[in-house]
Amino acid sequence: MPQPQPIGLASAVAALLISILWGGNIVSIRIGLSSIPPIWSAFWRMLAGIAFVYLWARFTSVRIHPAKGETIPLIILGLLFTAQIALLNIGTSLTSPGFAVVILNAYSVYANLTGHIAAKYAHSVVHEEPLTGIRILGLTLAVAGVAWLALGHPDPALAAHPLAGNLVIITSSILLGIRQVYTRWLVQTIHPVQSVVWQMGISIPLFLTGALLFEPPSTGPLRWQAVAAIFYQGIVVAGICFIGWAGLLKKHAAGTVSMFAFLVPVSGIFLSSQIFSESIPATLYAGAALILTGVFTVVRLGQTRT
Repeated sequence: MPQPQPIGLASAVAALLISILWGGNIVSIRIGLSSIPPIWSAFWRMLAGIAFVYLWARFTSVRIHPAKGETIPLIILGLLFTAQIALLNIGTSLTSPGFAVVILNAYSVYANLTGHIAAKYAHSVVHEEPLTGIRILGLTLAVAGVAWLALGHPDPALAAHPLAGNLVIITSSILLGIRQVYTRWLVQTIHPVQSVVWQMGISIPLFLTGALLFEPPSTGPLRWQAVAAIFYQGIVVAGICFIGWAGLLKKHAAGTVSMFAFLVPVSGIFLSSQIFSESIPATLYAGAALILTGVFTVVRLGQTRT
């Protein structure tokens, strides 16, 4: 596995653009939940996403069928992906979009910790940025922000069970951080598009089974906004953003790349306040400030130069 490259201008612009688009993900999930329950929402999202990504793979002549030794790693990726997305949708139904988007996007903390542990114990195959003193400082600030938000009080009109929702989103964030590191390792030998197709393909029957067993097909009349939100999640987020992000992880350390997601909560908070008229409490600003300060510390001051 090659050493990660420092973030250049082109990669930084790509990461920032993807992060802005990702800012609308949780807001669109919440819009979809007005008509479609959480697991059904994940199923329809992935069905739309895999159609787009599969056509992209055919257009770019990317091999989809796994070679010898690739099947098990791809299945592990799909299971990790399924668990993380299921928790994301369930948590988003319980807490406010503003809190959810900030808590989720502290996943770079867990990506850095996972990368450090993986590099320490599997250094021959995993190369990630080491936890220097300045990176530890940044991560500590971010963790403090997450802890502050976990006990915060979102807008009651949008958060049916805020503490439970916040804790579920934290769990999803931990899995997302782990998945970032695992994906970076995987795409060194597997094309990024192939990894996206497989993680969606494995998740679809699992989401369908879970939805049939535990959820009604709808929570109310099917609104066009919910359908549009599903397509946004499937094509823009699960398609374009996943492919672009996997491509970045092929070249750069997972911990460093994930830190560029600092624009996601900013974008998400703004969209939630505009679309849902969510009142933004001081606790959300304080927690977001701690997380963003930690992100800035790691990205600007803590990156190892090679």
